[in-house]
Amino acid sequence: MDQPTVGILHPGSMGAAVAVCAATNAADVLWCETGRSAASVERAAQARLTPVDTLAELLDRSDIVISLCPPASAEELARDVAGHRFAGVYVEANAINPERTTRIAALLEPAVTVVDGGVIGSPPVGGKTPTLYLSGVNDATERLEALFAGTAVRTAVLGTGVGKASALKLAYASFQKTSRVLVALAVGMAREHGVDQELIEVASRRTDSYLSEPQYVAKTAARAWRWGPELEEAADTLAAAGLPPEMLRAAASTLARWHDAKDDSSLTLTDALDRLAQP
Repeated sequence: MDQPTVGILHPGSMGAAVAVCAATNAADVLWCETGRSAASVERAAQARLTPVDTLAELLDRSDIVISLCPPASAEELARDVAGHRFAGVYVEANAINPERTTRIAALLEPAVTVVDGGVIGSPPVGGKTPTLYLSGVNDATERLEALFAGTAVRTAVLGTGVGKASALKLAYASFQKTSRVLVALAVGMAREHGVDQELIEVASRRTDSYLSEPQYVAKTAARAWRWGPELEEAADTLAAAGLPPEMLRAAASTLARWHDAKDDSSLTLTDALDRLAQP
C-alpha cells in the first residue's frame, strides 16, 4: 500500500504525539500553522511536522486527515473541512458523543470517508502505548491500521458503525476521569479535618485505588480544561441512553474550578486542593 500524506488538525499534546507515530508509515505529515498558538508551533516543530499556510492546502495534499481538538471545536472544524474539496479519509478522533460524531459524518459524506476514532490512554511518548479504537468502513480502517503499524499507537477496529469508537471512549472516560475527581474531593475533605494521610494509608491497603495516589489530583487539575468538556459529552451520551447524567455533570462542574490551571505542570497537590476550595 502506498504511503499516504497525513494532515493533523490540530497538534495538541495528543495530536503531536500521534502525528509522530503516523510519520513512521506516511509520506509526509502536515499541519496548518495559521492562527495557531506559539505552543502549537513549538509542538509541531518538535514533532517535525511539515507546516502549510492554509487549511485548503492541507486538505488538497492529504489522503488522510486526523481531527484531534478540544471537544467543543469538533463540529466547527468539520464544517471548515466540508467547505473545501477534500475527498479522503477523515478520522473524527475527538472525545465527543456518538450523536455528534454521526452529525459530522453526515456533514462530510459522501465525498469524504469518515472513520470514528477514540484514543484511550496517554500520548504515545516515553514508552506509553495508547489504543486508537476505530469504527467505519473496512477499507478506511485498514488504511489506518497500516498507518500505525509498528508504532506506539495500537489500533483496534470495533466494526463498521460510526459512533462505536466514540461511545467506548466516553464510557471509559466517564469512569476514569470521574474517579479522579472523587479522589480530589475525598482528599480535600480529609485534609480539612487533618486526616488526609490516614485516608491515604487506608486506601493504600487496597489494590488499584486512585485514592492511594493523590498525586494524580494535581495532574487532574492541569487537565481539567479538557476533561470537563469530555465529561459533558459523556453525560449527554448517558442522557441519550435514558441513564442519569447528573453525576458526570457534577464532576464536570467540579473540574471547572480548575479552569485557570490549564496544563500547569508545576501544580502541587496542595495548590490543586486550595483552588478546588475557591469557587
